[in-house]
Amino acid sequence: MKNSKLVDIFKDRNIVIPIYLLKHYKDLKLSLEEFMLLMYFYNLGDSYLFNPNKFCDELNINLAELMGLVDSLTDKGFIKVEVKKNDKGIMEEILLLDGFYSKVSLIMREDINNKQEENINNSNIYELIEKEFGRTLSPIEAEIISAWLDNNMSEELIKEALKEAVFNGVSSLRYIDKILYEWGKKGIKTVKDVEDNRKKRNDNKDKNNDTNIDLDTIEWNWFDGDE
Repeated sequence: MKNSKLVDIFKDRNIVIPIYLLKHYKDLKLSLEEFMLLMYFYNLGDSYLFNPNKFCDELNINLAELMGLVDSLTDKGFIKVEVKKNDKGIMEEILLLDGFYSKVSLIMREDINNKQEENINNSNIYELIEKEFGRTLSPIEAEIISAWLDNNMSEELIKEALKEAVFNGVSSLRYIDKILYEWGKKGIKTVKDVEDNRKKRNDNKDKNNDTNIDLDTIEWNWFDGDE
């Protein structure tokens, strides 16, 4: 089936595709053709008389193409065709979308849980900085933190930069941003990198202290030198 056939149907008719489903149909393991046919069924209602010839006429596809997609959606658990007796006692094939709704609900729950977990994690770093600064962050400061996270800056690295700022007695997000910038230039990307850099810095400091001895601070015992 050519994609343009189903796409044209959606363009020409008042058929609604929820934006959420459009963004997540690949997460549902659907091909574009399967998704389009499923949206066609979705717009028919929760349950509908299964009429392949009518579907083929409206979608401008042949019966073999339609039934191939129907079989695929059935195998994946999105749709089900059941034989039921109508009010007149006549047996009819009814198209049911219960499986589709269940799968969408599962995807939505997972999406909500992921966003909640992300918000919890993000709120931790905001709250930690506010606690260390002893004040509420301004909107601009919140945007700066958000930009760090959007640029894949790990929370652990931000916490290490916060420690540096607190140690130096500076309660400024700009100062933390400068630390992160300098670390970035040095290729420091993890907490281990920070620890290694601190150790190297301390080693160099100790070495400089050993080689730059202030002679005026040493108490010389001149008499001991004669022994």
